[in-house]
Amino acid sequence: MGEGTVSLPWIVIRQDDNGNRYRVGRYATRAEAQKIADSLDGSGHKQLYWVERIGQNGDGTQN
Repeated sequence: MGEGTVSLPWIVIRQDDNGNRYRVGRYATRAEAQKIADSLDGSGHKQLYWVERIGQNGDGTQN
């Protein structure tokens, strides 16, 4: 496993009106990710935004 694999363990997810989910970005801290999610959520669009922590295998699950 290379260095930096979990250096950005917090991700922001967007879900659109059709239920499709997209990774918006990866961040080093939960606070940083939450700030981005909050700013996007307040932009007036009807998409949902939330923060998740990815596991060390990088697929959104915990090890």
